Amino acid sequence: MNDIVPVILSGGSGTRLWPLSTHHSPKQFIPLLGSQSLLQQTILRARQTGIAKAPILVTNIAHVAQLECQLKEVACVPFRLILEPEGRNTAPAIAMASLEAPTPKSLLLVLPSDHIIKDVAAFGAAIQQAVPLAEQGWMVTFGIQPDYPETGYRYIRSGVEI
Repeated sequence: MNDIVPVILSGGSGTRLWPLSTHHSPKQFIPLLGSQSLLQQTILRARQTGIAKAPILVTNIAHVAQLECQLKEVACVPFRLILEPEGRNTAPAIAMASLEAPTPKSLLLVLPSDHIIKDVAAFGAAIQQAVPLAEQGWMVTFGIQPDYPETGYRYIRSGVEI
């Protein structure tokens, strides 16, 4: 999986887990499960699945020092950094990251920096299964089956299985 570039979205504002998470220390920088922060776990998870390319990280300009410190703790060097002067949500962050990809044909694996994925082997297998589709130009999404509507996240309507 050396042709996959992880894009790690780390622009959270610290409002969803208050008071544990704050504007100065959003949840991606907090060790909620284990001794490493959610951001560090995301970096390590990408490595464990065999992705060797330097990640592209998108973060708020206010969190650069904290992000760089946490990356050093997990020996994440080299990396590319995109700074948002203010948050504009997911789509613009992914668009900017795509402009930083090593080549126009690079496959990007977009990873939120605040997820917990316990079964890393299953996650790696899902990535391997998605690669042939992505190489054909398909956009592949990973997720869980929702059990209630959440307007903040919108919907992805499933089509015929391919």
